[in-house]
Amino acid sequence: MEIPVTDIKFSDEKLAKVKEIMGRYPEGRSKSALLPVLHIAQKQFGNWLSVPVMDYVASLFQIKPIEVYEVATFYSMYNMKPVGKCFIEFCQTGPCMCSGVEDIMEYTEQKLGIKMGETTRDERFTIKGVECLGACGYAPMAQIGEYYYENLTKEKIDKIIDLFGKDDFNPDHKYDI
Repeated sequence: MEIPVTDIKFSDEKLAKVKEIMGRYPEGRSKSALLPVLHIAQKQFGNWLSVPVMDYVASLFQIKPIEVYEVATFYSMYNMKPVGKCFIEFCQTGPCMCSGVEDIMEYTEQKLGIKMGETTRDERFTIKGVECLGACGYAPMAQIGEYYYENLTKEKIDKIIDLFGKDDFNPDHKYDI
């Protein structure tokens, strides 16, 4: 769901953090703070970056909106469309591929009834394949929110779907799977 343009404004706490981050850079170089500010924006505004949100960020930096769009669309860590409350990002590079992540991804698609890059109708789950997440020794693995879930099996996927499908699921909490 898109946030009304009039409601796009950082909370006082987040705006203070944004200004602090921007202040780390020399005058005229605050654009270097764009990546962490986009993370803050994504987290506050529903875990994705709508055009109005990116326009708001551009206004804070006093840059052209296209400069924000270019950065946001380049990096896979920014979501350009709404995602589910439980956003499962499967690592799909070498070690995870060799350890069976393709089977785990297909199993998850079947269990949820969606394909990679899609969101379930109830908006609880989104699944996506991403580049290396840097946990090669624990392959196959996925990231949900800020946390890694490693050595994935079909049984662990079942637990994730059961646990994260509950109404009281908290995406900012690390669960033991």
